[in-house]
Amino acid sequence: MAEKTGLVLEGGGMRGLYSAGVLDVMMEHGITFDGLMGVSAGGCIGASFASRQIGRSIRYYKKYAGDRRFMSWENWLRDGEFVGIEFSYHEIPEVLDPYDNEAFLKNPMEFYVVCTNVETGEAEYVRIRDMKKDIDYLRASATLPYVSHPVAVDGKLLMDGGCIDSIPWEQFRKMGFSRQVVITTRDAGYEKKAGAWWMPGMYYRKYPAFAKDLRLRFARYNRSLRKLEEEAEQGKLFLLQPSLPIRVGRTEGDPEKLQEAYDLGRFDAEQRIEEMKRFLAGAKETL
Repeated sequence: MAEKTGLVLEGGGMRGLYSAGVLDVMMEHGITFDGLMGVSAGGCIGASFASRQIGRSIRYYKKYAGDRRFMSWENWLRDGEFVGIEFSYHEIPEVLDPYDNEAFLKNPMEFYVVCTNVETGEAEYVRIRDMKKDIDYLRASATLPYVSHPVAVDGKLLMDGGCIDSIPWEQFRKMGFSRQVVITTRDAGYEKKAGAWWMPGMYYRKYPAFAKDLRLRFARYNRSLRKLEEEAEQGKLFLLQPSLPIRVGRTEGDPEKLQEAYDLGRFDAEQRIEEMKRFLAGAKETL
């Protein structure tokens, strides 16, 4: 049996359009994987890779990111949800820019998202088998703290997986996907700063484990990223990071800025696509 290949996608809100550019180039070159693990926006962007819909992510994000039904403080004031749930997770994929769930079901690639269990403060690595039936897990993975309510799924309260495992390459390796391509939305050398120490405890005083996760997220992220970069230098995985800092905020709605992030992803991927192919072709035969 061949070594299992895995694709890991960091989140980052609208910075995820960088990954969309990379993934479209990969699809154009016929690159596939045994498994994909996405976090937050990485899961949303990765969904179109799983259904092999080239160009879908950049198309609908450019069209709807500035729509107040998609993301707005108006949504938050009305429903307590910055991202409009019905519009973003039902009207867009079911009506306005249909998601090809049939193609997803036929794709043998295993698709996972990362969520954070608000009550336990632990990561949940969930396999999505049907995008329509399991859409709440995808939504939970991208549900940002402070501006959203936890998502109740199967008796659990879940939020953004990036709160505890922003780049889950180590967990994916433990799951057997040992030959990995990892795409981040932060450039090399980036270091996350600590947030306001008081905020997690104030907002999530009923969930102390989750509040602790939020306080220490910066340290956990920086350790993971440094180790990831070391492993890439040693040839143990293939790491693709933005060649320039992405000047796009999490909630960016300007179509031109989103296009710039996407174009950078395409450019970086095109520069290294043959190197990536050689890395993936090197999957060793195991007994």
